[in-house]
Amino acid sequence: MASPQSSSFSTYGLFTLVWVLLFAFQYGFHISALNQISDVLTCQTPPGSANHIYDYLFLPSCIVMTHAEFSAVTASFTIGGLLGSLFGTSLTDRRGRRGALIVNGIFLAVGGGCMALAPGISLLLLGRMLIGLGVGIGVCVGPVFLGELAPPTSKGSVGVLFQLAIVFGILSTQLVGMALAEPWLWRFVLLSSSTLAVLQLGISVGVPESPAWLSGNGRAEEAQRVRDNLWVGGGGTAYGSISRGPDRDDSDDELEDPLYADMPEGPVFTSQTTKSISMLQLLRAPEMRVPLLVMIFAMAAQQFSGINAVLYYSNAILGKTLPSFAPYVSLGSTVVNAVMTFPPIFLIERMGRKYLLNISIIGGLVSLLAVGYGLDTGRKVLASVAIISFVASFACGLGPNYLAYLTQAVAALSSAALSLNWIANFIVGSVFLPLRDFLAWGDPLREGRVFYVFASLLVLFGIALNIVYREHREHR
Repeated sequence: MASPQSSSFSTYGLFTLVWVLLFAFQYGFHISALNQISDVLTCQTPPGSANHIYDYLFLPSCIVMTHAEFSAVTASFTIGGLLGSLFGTSLTDRRGRRGALIVNGIFLAVGGGCMALAPGISLLLLGRMLIGLGVGIGVCVGPVFLGELAPPTSKGSVGVLFQLAIVFGILSTQLVGMALAEPWLWRFVLLSSSTLAVLQLGISVGVPESPAWLSGNGRAEEAQRVRDNLWVGGGGTAYGSISRGPDRDDSDDELEDPLYADMPEGPVFTSQTTKSISMLQLLRAPEMRVPLLVMIFAMAAQQFSGINAVLYYSNAILGKTLPSFAPYVSLGSTVVNAVMTFPPIFLIERMGRKYLLNISIIGGLVSLLAVGYGLDTGRKVLASVAIISFVASFACGLGPNYLAYLTQAVAALSSAALSLNWIANFIVGSVFLPLRDFLAWGDPLREGRVFYVFASLLVLFGIALNIVYREHREHR
């Protein structure tokens, strides 16, 4: 029997790993799916395009929308995400991790198809909400599934892959969107996601269930066979589960993941079971108070920093000041986002999570102020560089934080955190463009004011998060 330290993924294990990561990729893809194609989708006249609507195969080349209507279509993704995160935990308890992700794939396939074939706003709204529903389930289940699939010596690096898959999904949609940002052709951006989801469903017949879920549901022998197939030299022990009950093996303590450095300690952040506790139990438990507050303020700082406003609307933000260059700034920001996802992996051991988080908050604050000042004074280069630096600051701290928390938290806390994340995401996605227009009073040189609002919120929640960390340290 091989020791857990010598185990690694088999070829079959790598196949399963890629299958799960494709769902994270789809999440990232749909975060920015409408950004590059926003002008052609909403019948705004992009440079070099004819200003008219034509039909092809009974579908219009674009769909006329106001800023408020486009915001509603964009934000409907988060409504679906909220619903998905609310019942994702119970779904995975009943159907297993694999079963829940298959449901995810069905929603992605149908939702992407609805959007690609939409003749008007109604079907766009429905399709994007269905996509959000699938993604909400995937974000709830995916990190847990990865942790349960991974050999004990690979849990840390596998956890990081989920964040990387999201980032590369964002990058891919920007590239595809730039290539297909033409009247009617924008439909293929959405159709490509639907096609990928159908492919994922097709190959799901060869994907195993989580060995941890199988063990927790009285199928220990089947769980062991799955571990034998997933790992090279990994047979014999139940290391496939990240459950840390009374029977856990103490050797796990030697495999502490540096990405969880400075994580608040306690039963919530050292437990992940195959069965969830209820939300009511979560709220009543005194030991849950600090972890719950950490989750709340981490999610609030992340979402109300305005990161998704940039990912959703960077073309609209820069469209008036840099009409021909805005798509390239959007693409550049996603490239930086991908590159800056790697430094925390190497810096967390030396600096600690709290310090990286504070560096991220300070960098984000300075960048937001610079974006606002650059837009308000017509300094186009400053605004463009500041948007890219804001994304870079976010990626090195605020970005990977929430996934690390989710993979360590009990299911009820993960569900609560994801629900808060989607609610905040909806608020930002739906009010950004109307709020920008309201604060600008019709003056393009006042459109940067909205970023001062995000800067203030980032400071507020960043201070709150640091206070909670300090309280935790004082009572340890």
